[in-house]
Amino acid sequence: MIPLHKLIQLPRSQRLRKAANLIKEAERLLVFSGQLEAGEAEYFEKLMKLLAEDEAFSSPAAEALKTARKNIADNKTDEKEIRRALNTVHQVLLAETGRYEADWDFLEPAGALDPKKRHIFPGMQVYLEDIRSPFNVGSMFRAADSFGAEKIWLSPLCASPQHKRALRTAMGCVEVIPWEFLSHDPFYIDPFDGNPSALPPFQGPFFALETGGTSLADFSFPSQGVLIVGSEELGVSPQALAAADASLGRVSIPT
Repeated sequence: MIPLHKLIQLPRSQRLRKAANLIKEAERLLVFSGQLEAGEAEYFEKLMKLLAEDEAFSSPAAEALKTARKNIADNKTDEKEIRRALNTVHQVLLAETGRYEADWDFLEPAGALDPKKRHIFPGMQVYLEDIRSPFNVGSMFRAADSFGAEKIWLSPLCASPQHKRALRTAMGCVEVIPWEFLSHDPFYIDPFDGNPSALPPFQGPFFALETGGTSLADFSFPSQGVLIVGSEELGVSPQALAAADASLGRVSIPT
């Protein structure tokens, strides 16, 4: 840790960035070891005092720092209260320097999601059709996990769930939801013989998340089926929409 007398000599923006990193490290120590050593606790108390003496903070930020410092002083043995106070200081410093965290930057205790604890709806599956953004693929995995989807199928042109950006956004859900890439478009119709290029590996009924359908509040969700979610730019393909329209139809989220 940088000596505080050297930290004071840095330009303010650089000083706050380094202080934010130091506070983040204190949070990490609390999360993974449950406590701060005596010397570390004393260091961070002095760091909090140094920050409180900075008169350039806005009134809300200064008040938040003051409250956090008091909470740390009043709850020296309460790991959760100390961590909450440190987290407040960290976020104030990030905002002051124009930096913000993403979901995957948040600190959580180590440990993977347990697939045995998943509550699923058997037969309820999701088909992702040509979703290009790894971030969006990861988000779909999180949503599917929350709603108890049994499995996710991905079209050949979807971004990979194993892309680092997808893994970040999915936050462990890629490891607990069964998923599979398809080698072909299951809804493609051969223009020469009018038949699908190959039978889909999943059975209907089908319904599509698409504009122009039944409102989410009024849609009758089936006990099992395949939800089709289309590309960010083009939506669900005409062929997949035709399959949905011939089955359970479309569901739309009003905006």
